[in-house]
Amino acid sequence: MSSPIGNKKNVKIFVLYLMQNVGYPMDFITVNEVVMQTDFVAYLDFAESFHEMLDDGLLEEATVNRDGDPCYRVTDKGACVVETMQGDLLPSILEEALACALRFLDFRRRGVRVSCHTEKDPTGGFAFCCTMTEKQRTLLSVRLWVDSEARARQMEDQFRGRPENIYRGVTALLSGNVNYLFDDRSYRE
Repeated sequence: MSSPIGNKKNVKIFVLYLMQNVGYPMDFITVNEVVMQTDFVAYLDFAESFHEMLDDGLLEEATVNRDGDPCYRVTDKGACVVETMQGDLLPSILEEALACALRFLDFRRRGVRVSCHTEKDPTGGFAFCCTMTEKQRTLLSVRLWVDSEARARQMEDQFRGRPENIYRGVTALLSGNVNYLFDDRSYRE
């Protein structure tokens, strides 16, 4: 299966862009997890491109993690590639992927877990269910009846894509801060 963002050049630009903007060295597994947060790159394309970027001097070992695994960073040559070669990637794709990557890393650091699913309701309709937990504490738990599976799936996509915005929105609405919906630009993107 090939990557939705296209050719290997785009895969390399995508990975370099994410690594450069995360701003600190990461081991191979973490880089893979960051890249896989979106469905833009297939694993085999990522793995092959990663090793080619090492061979081409676009990435280098910077340090080791506590398990002794090498952590990599973007070299000056790799940064130049990101700056000068845009490829066929839309800036919106790069920005969406970076936001997803940063959220994943922040959630992992904090121990936040996000889950959601849709259930068929025995009385008709569907139940959209989502939870957000941090270190064994439930931050958010919602079970919402909706009239169609399509609507429930749409809610799943929204929650998976921006759980922090959903959490902040629910908190703002329940605390009476209805201006949140109109003031927060990230919500309207």
